[in-house]
Amino acid sequence: MNSNRKCIIVGTLCMSLVALSTAAGAGSEQESPLTFFGWSDQHVQVDGSGEHLIPAIDAMNSLAGKAYPETVGGVVEKPAFVFGLGDITEWPSRAALDTYEQLITKRLKFPSYDVAGNHDIGGLSPTTTVLDWLARRHGGLRYTFEKSGVVFVALFSEYDETLNNPAQPISKPALDYLRKTLAKVPEGKPVVVATHLCFDAITNRDEFVDAFGKANVILVLGGHYHKAVVSQYRGIHFVQLPSPEPRSSGEFTVLRISENRLVAIPFNYRENRWATEKPRILDVPIKGPVAAQIQ
Repeated sequence: MNSNRKCIIVGTLCMSLVALSTAAGAGSEQESPLTFFGWSDQHVQVDGSGEHLIPAIDAMNSLAGKAYPETVGGVVEKPAFVFGLGDITEWPSRAALDTYEQLITKRLKFPSYDVAGNHDIGGLSPTTTVLDWLARRHGGLRYTFEKSGVVFVALFSEYDETLNNPAQPISKPALDYLRKTLAKVPEGKPVVVATHLCFDAITNRDEFVDAFGKANVILVLGGHYHKAVVSQYRGIHFVQLPSPEPRSSGEFTVLRISENRLVAIPFNYRENRWATEKPRILDVPIKGPVAAQIQ
């Protein structure tokens, strides 16, 4: 075999090995960011009136492809799901639940995950209508799922109406579930904890954060107080999701998780614009997913 032919064969083999190496490397990283939408406190009325949710849902359905602000960059990708953080109903009547179920299963184009809020329990006139529906739908009131290498903990927390105070502790059963669940998550795997109470409403914050242990909790989501707010406590990022109820500003939050960056930015669907106030926007570096397993 002459020297020129040897060079050609060796060069071809080298290029093939480089291509294989590149492909293998690409497979070990998150192929694209994980995008999902968040909202809370939908408050479908006792008689089943839920028309105020329709503009929010229609905006969610059509937002993919819209450009983010220049500070974020890129465009909104198709969301993997929508996360609702409780107070689905004003009071958990069958009519209110039926309306919500129809809207998220027939009108909304994406999977929906929900956590019960204090209104869904029924207050001083409790009923299990919404709680039973959530348990059937998700396998429990507290549950865990994974998307694109990120673990999501949907954390229902019991609410004590006799305290007559919107600020409450995360309940002991919820903390126990959180400790046991996070102890099983592989080291370094990113975790998002979602519960109805927002940062400002949680009265046992230290006990709550202590329950994370050594888990890589990149974000805590809450609702309850109806407005989009960003907070930080002991190095943990808290994002409060907005409400679509008629007196609200008319927003939901768009969240994007990539290999090393977390963005949460409210979108005002009534005015067709992104939030611009820095205290309401989260854009931070994280230790995010390395290997994406799209589910």
